[in-house]
Amino acid sequence: MSQQYGGDTATVTTPTNDPTATQSYEEARAAAGRAMNTIAITPDRQPVAAAPGVLGGGTPVRTAPEPDLDTELLSYRGFKFGAAFFGWLIAIAMSVLLLAAAAAAALGTAQILDYTTSDAKAEPGAAAITGAAVAVFMVMLAFYTGGYVAGRLARFDGGRQGFGVWMIALLVGALAGGASWFLDHQYNLVSDLNRPDVALSNNTLAMGGIAAASALLLVTLLAAIVGGKAGKRYHDKIDDLLD
Repeated sequence: MSQQYGGDTATVTTPTNDPTATQSYEEARAAAGRAMNTIAITPDRQPVAAAPGVLGGGTPVRTAPEPDLDTELLSYRGFKFGAAFFGWLIAIAMSVLLLAAAAAAALGTAQILDYTTSDAKAEPGAAAITGAAVAVFMVMLAFYTGGYVAGRLARFDGGRQGFGVWMIALLVGALAGGASWFLDHQYNLVSDLNRPDVALSNNTLAMGGIAAASALLLVTLLAAIVGGKAGKRYHDKIDDLLD
């Protein structure tokens, strides 16, 4: 008689008329069956660690292990006041230099084109819009430079460093505005600046100032954040080369 277990064929010859031999054969067959059922198969690869919870039917949820994070590297991330402060200093210095350069260029252009004060008075709105647009653009470039410097200094989280540059400028501007309001309240300085020869009403000047200030806040914020990210990209390139 032939029996097959797990792909291997074993031939066992039993006498059909011997009860003792038949009983021994049955015991051997039962022992072989129990041995085949208790064989453990070891997988070649270890299973992925199971996450908490199970899917429907009792199947464990398996996820890939998360990479280990360097705690020392994480300590250098986040907002860095020193980097943002020095970036703010660069932004202020660049604002002064760029505005002075723009004023000198405007004066030279006016001399070449023979653009006089009377021409500006004839079209006060166009002159004011042009001057405000040039000033906002120059300050935007200055804040981009300040954000870039902050991102380079901090190495990580360039966008946060650029935002920090803008926040420091906003706080300093708010303090300066508060001091100006106090001085005006004490000495009435703004009334001395009222020029009757300016061909624009006070309401027009106020609305134009609010619009220019709003545009200045928005573009400097975006420029500082983009500059901070650009400064961080320098370190990212170095890290890619080292890897």
